[in-house]
Amino acid sequence: MFEYIMQNLAMIRIRDIIDIAVVAFLIYKGVKLVRETRAVQIITGICVLIVATQLSGWFKLNAINFILVNTMEVGLVALLVVFQPELRKALEKVGRSTFKRILVPQDTNYDSAIIEIVQAVSNLRSTKTGALIIIERQTKLGDIIKTGVALNSEITSELLVNIFVPNTPLHDGAVIIGENKIKAAACFLPLTQATNISQELGTRHRAAIGVTEIADCLSIVVSEETGRVSVCQDGMLHRNISLTDLETKLKDVLITPENEIKNPKDLLKDLVVRKK
Repeated sequence: MFEYIMQNLAMIRIRDIIDIAVVAFLIYKGVKLVRETRAVQIITGICVLIVATQLSGWFKLNAINFILVNTMEVGLVALLVVFQPELRKALEKVGRSTFKRILVPQDTNYDSAIIEIVQAVSNLRSTKTGALIIIERQTKLGDIIKTGVALNSEITSELLVNIFVPNTPLHDGAVIIGENKIKAAACFLPLTQATNISQELGTRHRAAIGVTEIADCLSIVVSEETGRVSVCQDGMLHRNISLTDLETKLKDVLITPENEIKNPKDLLKDLVVRKK
């Protein structure tokens, strides 16, 4: 028995191991993508259809089998339509891979920007001024920026506060921050399509969630009713956070190890040091 196992193991080639590893990685990414989304229920329904198709074939239920088989044949096109947001998000994640970050190094210093953003949120919170600030990351928000007023201004707490003063031209909408600039103000955002959102959340919070469902950005919301601060990332809303937590979150998404790699030479240097 042991010899039989060893003989089979000896037949395994390097490319077989790579093949299995790639398939396992794709399955893991697929499960991670659909977990805790509406895709879970849809995939469950598809599995039920597959089982029902097999059972109808075994028990010679010709009419049912005919309907199910034809349903499965057109199911691929339906899946592309139903999963369009998820597929788009998956392809964007591929585009934001580590390989791309190595080829296009990030060298922006966000320390001062974080200080200004936190100070602005603090002032907005104290006056209960409603605000919606979007922090752009790898996914560019050009389509959303076009809906607002382009600014391309330096990030200062005073400017951010003045933008959201009620009854001013730019207060209605979202501010987009990216590449250490206030890119635009008064931008319109897509609302979330999720059905499990609390009824007490208004349009501002729903927009904050919606934009993070289609991009890897971070949304910051200040409620005009309570002055409470919330942040949203990947469609998950974290409500009533402190300014300290906000600063930590901004550092987590903006100041990361990947941003510390200035160019490919630094990457090679790090690899050489690790080998030593």
